[in-house]
Amino acid sequence: MIKNGVAIDDSFAEAFPMKATRIVVTAHTIEWARHAAVSATGFATSVIACGCEAGIEAELDASQTPDGRPGCAVLIFAMSGKELTKQIERRVGQCVLTCPTTAVYAGIAEGEAVALGKNLRFFGDGWQMSKVIAGVRYWRVPVMDGEFVAQETTAVTKAVGGGNLLLLARDTDAALAAASAAVCAMKRVPNVIMPFPGGVVRSGSKVGSKYAALSASTNDAYCPSLVGLAPRSELTRDVRSVLEIVIDGLTDQDVATAMRAGLDACVEIGAAGGLLRISAGNYGGKLGPFHFHLRKLMEAAS
Repeated sequence: MIKNGVAIDDSFAEAFPMKATRIVVTAHTIEWARHAAVSATGFATSVIACGCEAGIEAELDASQTPDGRPGCAVLIFAMSGKELTKQIERRVGQCVLTCPTTAVYAGIAEGEAVALGKNLRFFGDGWQMSKVIAGVRYWRVPVMDGEFVAQETTAVTKAVGGGNLLLLARDTDAALAAASAAVCAMKRVPNVIMPFPGGVVRSGSKVGSKYAALSASTNDAYCPSLVGLAPRSELTRDVRSVLEIVIDGLTDQDVATAMRAGLDACVEIGAAGGLLRISAGNYGGKLGPFHFHLRKLMEAAS
């Protein structure tokens, strides 16, 4: 399939089940809410080493938050509910509780309830107080600028991780332009995040390694410097830069919608903008049950 001069591979992105939650961080100003959200989603690009994948889903105005203050919606994904619970408590405790003027609330109501402020309240050293509003318990913890308000629990739901696009371009500038346009389009889709820096990863990986201690290693088939050297290179010599976008979503439909938006944005740039080909990473269907076929997504987008 050729769209605006860009070849769309007959391939699919392979995604897998995850667990996820949304938390809403509010503050006196959007700047302080953003500081807390950025900090809380740091070092959260890949479950391979970070324990979770997290990102800012959206910035919220005062009419969209529980306490009528500006805030940020944050999505956090992990491979198990146990790991997700641990990551929520650590990140909120270290990055939201510590940030001036913040409060934190559950952004998802349906699902298994896990601790949000339930254990963080003990930081109050006995001075903490609770209040129940409409059947929901909140904790008020005294801190030096007033009090930290935290909903007692948040909900964990099933989710999907690992949707992806591989953008093959003639040079670095073209690859960055296409990836930036795709991420910008995907950010307008609710219920998804792109967890890597700027939403983009340059160190795409394959399962396994020649070194027994490593579970993943560089995706040599898509490394331009290895054309003619790697035994299974997927590149031609006119491709000088490849960037990947990874998408996590609350449902497979959310991931598909985001991928369609990204594909549309890339196709609009076209071959004239230096984008030569779009592919996707998969493991022959052995990694996960969610398969996002690029050509079907393009047909749906059209």
